[in-house]
Amino acid sequence: MLPTVDDIRALHEKYAPTRELLDLVYTHCEIVWRVAEQLLAADGHRLDAGLVRAGALLHDIGVYRLYDDAGRRRPDEYIRHGVLGDEILRQEGFPAGLRRFCSCHTGVGLTRQDVEQQGLPLPVADYVAESGEEQLVMYADKFHTKATPPAFLSFDAYAAYVGRFGTEKVAAFHALRDRFGEPDLALLSARYGHARA
Repeated sequence: MLPTVDDIRALHEKYAPTRELLDLVYTHCEIVWRVAEQLLAADGHRLDAGLVRAGALLHDIGVYRLYDDAGRRRPDEYIRHGVLGDEILRQEGFPAGLRRFCSCHTGVGLTRQDVEQQGLPLPVADYVAESGEEQLVMYADKFHTKATPPAFLSFDAYAAYVGRFGTEKVAAFHALRDRFGEPDLALLSARYGHARA
């Protein structure tokens, strides 16, 4: 059985070190859910909408472990937020199918080769979205950033960013667009009041 929105919100509240960080991370997760929901509705994909909702709302829970109790971020550890989220959900008794939304949403997927070649501070493994639900949440996540200030990102803006990691990452991002389409960021921006890049 999937956790409810209220269950997930309570989990965020449990782990967030400050109210400001809770608002930032939970709002981002909610936006990722709304992006994914929009993409699901636009093309009638046969994916589990409840699983997509839970995965989107949980995917960044590990971000809280990057901050101390005063809300100061530990430097150079952001790449670890997915595996930290997996740890949180494991401790909370969540099944692997939900934990994977945390560990497998970074970029357009991190392979064992990426971890080794880039010397990433992660256990050497593949962190790649496999199911359609995982792929949709990973893709939806790319259209919003928790940067200061938070903002919506266009397809082209994220494609330019991910291009720093190789042409195969850009191709993977294009393949996700071919499968899921693009969200209406103007509609979401108006709802949440975040700028668009």
